[in-house]
Amino acid sequence: MAMRSATGSTLPLALDTLVRLTRRRHTPGVPLRLSVPEGMTAPLGCDAVATPATLGAQLVPRLPRVGCVYADRGRWWWLVPSDSDYALDWPAPARYATDAVVPDTPDAPQLLYRPDGPVPYTPPIPLYLALCRLTGTTPAWSRPVSA
Repeated sequence: MAMRSATGSTLPLALDTLVRLTRRRHTPGVPLRLSVPEGMTAPLGCDAVATPATLGAQLVPRLPRVGCVYADRGRWWWLVPSDSDYALDWPAPARYATDAVVPDTPDAPQLLYRPDGPVPYTPPIPLYLALCRLTGTTPAWSRPVSA
C-alpha cells in the first residue's frame, strides 16, 4: 500500500503504520483516550493494559518501576509504550488497548499513580511477566511450539 505526498509522488507505508491504521479503523464511536499528565512526554506513543483492580494492587510490588496508572469502575489502566502487544498474548483477564483507548466508559479514568520523571510508562515486559505469574499463564515465548 502507498500514499501520495504533497508533491504527488507515491510514498510506501511501513507495515507498522498499516497495522496502526487498521486498528484505528475498528475503534467504534468517539474514542476516550487516557491522557499523559502535564509535564510528561510519551516519545514512544501510548497504549494501555487494563487489569482488574484487585490484580492491579498485587502487581505494584512486583514491578521494578510503575508508570502512570489510572482507575475506573474496578479496573486499573497501565500506560505502556505503543506496540507493547507485539508478539505477546496478554493473559486474561488483562485487556490491551491500542492508543490507550478506554472502551465502554462514560467518564475518563482518574489518575491513580504518577511516577517521578518525564515519561509515563510502566515497563511492558516486567508488567507482562508479573501478570503471567499472577494469572498462572505461561509466557508466550516459553510455550511449546507445535509443527
